[in-house]
Amino acid sequence: MIKRMADKFGHLGTLKVASDQSSTSSILSRQSQSTSLDSGVYRGSISTERTSVSEWSNKRGGSVSMDIVEHEPKAEEVVPQVIVRTPVRLKGSYRLADFIIQRTLGTGSFGRVHLVRSKHNLRFYAMKVLNKDKIVKTKQVEHTNNEQQMLRAVQHPFIINLWGTFQDSANLYMVMDFVPGGELFTLLRRSNRFPEPVAKFYAAEVALALNHLHSLDIIYRDLKPENILLNFDGHIKVADFGFAKACASTTWTLCGTPDYLAPEIVTQHRYNKSVDWYALGVLIFEMLSGLPPYHSPDTNHAILYEKITRGPRFIRWPAFGTHATDLILKLMEGDPSKRYGNLHHGAGDVFAHVWFREVDWDKLRNREITAPYLPKIQGDGDASAFEKYPEDNASALYGIPGLDPYGKDFPDFDYTSI
Repeated sequence: MIKRMADKFGHLGTLKVASDQSSTSSILSRQSQSTSLDSGVYRGSISTERTSVSEWSNKRGGSVSMDIVEHEPKAEEVVPQVIVRTPVRLKGSYRLADFIIQRTLGTGSFGRVHLVRSKHNLRFYAMKVLNKDKIVKTKQVEHTNNEQQMLRAVQHPFIINLWGTFQDSANLYMVMDFVPGGELFTLLRRSNRFPEPVAKFYAAEVALALNHLHSLDIIYRDLKPENILLNFDGHIKVADFGFAKACASTTWTLCGTPDYLAPEIVTQHRYNKSVDWYALGVLIFEMLSGLPPYHSPDTNHAILYEKITRGPRFIRWPAFGTHATDLILKLMEGDPSKRYGNLHHGAGDVFAHVWFREVDWDKLRNREITAPYLPKIQGDGDASAFEKYPEDNASALYGIPGLDPYGKDFPDFDYTSI
């Protein structure tokens, strides 16, 4: 696969610069895991148990549970009521009987993700199944409802689609895209690092996705290679909206993946959507070097946070190109008021940066540029990019009638119990 990828890198070609530079548009990631990137172990996000897509798979290394820190607004503070815009995709109506469950793609504390096939259109989907009792007992009702609301509000070529949700007496079901190419994380670890044109390609698609989310007043808050999936055509799909939040101004929750946290999150100050642009700078650094900028084999997060607050001038920089270094520094600016993506021109400053000068943003958005790596997909429903899990006859317990004290807690999940 590495040889095939290298061959594709050689045929990436030049990305044409757009005439209007200001034009814009894991299933598997890791839950609370202390990691060593050198050994390819997945990073976890800081959170309590949660039901985001990134919950799936505690499959490498031990897990470390951390508490999420909420900073309640002071009494005199006025917190704006944010309403996410009306979704552009009509909500589908589904039942468990509409699908044939093929295999498990991942497991987690609340349930599983299955590869399923629709009996009606014969298309393959990823269906996440969550146990309502566990969600309620771990106080994750709001996170669960929030995730599906964010996903329903979004339709973009580089963001995973949520097609519909439903529930029965015991479980919640979320029907999403099946993205067969696996994670960008896996590709990066196998490649060690990406050539600059390849990193630029993925960074540009992520930038378009972030800008779209921000245009809907959605802050993503968990950007990392584990949450970027590769579609059959090699283009990306940003997944895992467990930390996404409607945010028109500022918020105050400590959450995300430690290596990718902006300094204002670490210091527990209010922050805005610019933390996503900071994370893009970290992502570019990691794609070009193979490791995030403040990486250390030491799993002491206090040391990591101290490095983050000290800023990029203390990073040991690899031999990046001048333009790449400049963009990373502008994105990882410690002062949010001076950070690219958060200035007067917003995302336009990012798109117009000289590092992206070859990018034809319109063609990229329309997926008219060939991706640098094409996943080896044998056909529809090929899940070979995902690890195999014991089935444990889990699906036999779905749809069984019974008492349901929690159905009212999930009003946006259609009720389809027998």
